[in-house]
Amino acid sequence: MMKRLCIAGITFFFLLQSLPAQQKFSPKAIQWADSVFNTLNDDQRIAQLMVLRESTYSAQGPVYYDSLIREMIQKYNIGGICLFQGTPVKQAQLINEFQAMAKTPLMVAIDGEWGLGMRLDSIISLNHPMMVGAANDSLLVYEYGRLVGRQMKRIGVQVNYAPVVDINNNPANPVINDRSFGENKYNVARFGLAYMHGLQDEGIIACAKHFPGHGDVSVDSHKDLPEILKSMSQLDTLELYPFKRMIQEGVASIMIAHLYIPAIDPTPNTATSISRANVTGLLREKLKYDGLTFTDALGMKGVSKFFPGGTIAAQSLIAGNDMLCLPEDVAESIAAIRAAIDSGKLSWNDIYEKCKKVLRYKYEYGSATFKPVNLEHLTSDLNEGINALKTRIAREAITLLKDSDRDFFPLKAPDTEGRKIAYIGVGINEANAFANGLQHSLGTDNFYYSYKEDNRRLASIIELIKNRYDKVVIGLHGYNRYPANQFGISENALEMIRSIAANNKTILFSFGNPYANQYFCNAANLVACYEDDSLTQKAAVDMLTGRIPYKGTLPVTVCPQYPSGSGIHTDIGLLPKATPE
Repeated sequence: MMKRLCIAGITFFFLLQSLPAQQKFSPKAIQWADSVFNTLNDDQRIAQLMVLRESTYSAQGPVYYDSLIREMIQKYNIGGICLFQGTPVKQAQLINEFQAMAKTPLMVAIDGEWGLGMRLDSIISLNHPMMVGAANDSLLVYEYGRLVGRQMKRIGVQVNYAPVVDINNNPANPVINDRSFGENKYNVARFGLAYMHGLQDEGIIACAKHFPGHGDVSVDSHKDLPEILKSMSQLDTLELYPFKRMIQEGVASIMIAHLYIPAIDPTPNTATSISRANVTGLLREKLKYDGLTFTDALGMKGVSKFFPGGTIAAQSLIAGNDMLCLPEDVAESIAAIRAAIDSGKLSWNDIYEKCKKVLRYKYEYGSATFKPVNLEHLTSDLNEGINALKTRIAREAITLLKDSDRDFFPLKAPDTEGRKIAYIGVGINEANAFANGLQHSLGTDNFYYSYKEDNRRLASIIELIKNRYDKVVIGLHGYNRYPANQFGISENALEMIRSIAANNKTILFSFGNPYANQYFCNAANLVACYEDDSLTQKAAVDMLTGRIPYKGTLPVTVCPQYPSGSGIHTDIGLLPKATPE
């Protein structure tokens, strides 16, 4: 009775959903897939559903280095690889080699949420989605997606495990956080769609993740199984909204999260990735999604601690998934899947349909017609356009949160003897682009205070700055992306900032995760910069000195004073305008 009520409840919330865009394959794709399928034996058909982690040097496991990948291709005819650590040229060489030796073309994937630089050496990383969300410009996000798509195409990748469309409504989230576009479901959906269209317009399979929504957790699913205790109504209203929009507009694939959500499946210790109620009942039947699904990495403790060995692979397919992401052991997985078929939990027809589906995707997205990657100028080609786009994003994203002292808007170099401006770089030991820019533009005296400084150094800096400087600019640098232990910001550093702000006219620039501004919500003048690279620092100097305006919008709630959507916008060289309603 309870199961019937649960199913009826889920059905109610989706009765009025508009029909999603259906996955359509060309006649050539269907013909090619059928012909390739007929050349495979049953173990190879199972192996076509597996994507193995590939790395050219030491990484967190399970890792397959080039010799093992060769063995897996030759012995099992695996379906794909996912690139992790390595140089662009080395990885491209291996892609060329692996594709040449594979009986069936490989599907090459990468977890490149902010581009190839997230994984590969020598490639500049694009901005994290949180900063991109602060720019509040769908066209800019689309260009971001196109650029990442061109990178993928250039190096021979067909799948990017992006965008993240989790709504980060838990500031303590230890695994998503700045990987999300923010906490507003409409913005997350809007920017996720723009990123997805950018990738797919370049011929890359986009992958919306992590279904049904990983934003409101306090446990890292790499380490344990997070629990979300929300009703089906709450999930439908918030977490599922971006996924429904992605499905409606034709996202090519979706990655399934390792979460325990009793409202979807109350079976103890059953992650959403291996739950038939989630993958088949909710995603396939209720949301009408017929595209490709990937599990999240099967080695993650959120699922592997409860389903050892190959059983996790079998359970993932029983749930309704198409592709198994990073299984720990290919032979064990094949054996467990065969055992599930023998026991009637799976059928060979299930395997055959999934295999044909994967093959059709391979044809439509270029695996079947793979051309060797040209290694000439590869690294420079992959970096092309990144700095220009990052500069544009920084100029749109940096967010003015508080402007009590109008002398800082803009801040000008002292015009009389004795009126000095100090800059304190907190979290660094030496000058960076922000420090150099301030010194060049404003003639600042620069000081540095690392997070390891002791009380003696704390007292000396406070005394040195007190009453000697007309204004003080503080830059908060080098703190952690995630919130554990105050983002790594020391108590001494916080005390120094508070003491200087109490005795001097001060403006604080935070160069990192915006949630860290929770420690400075009472600051008289506050700017969120989101990241700590030189391009962001240079843009911050230009804003402080009035060369360019503040235009960013806070994508998450930091404290009651600064909810999501906060942001004071200015004109060039003029006083700030009021925050738009």
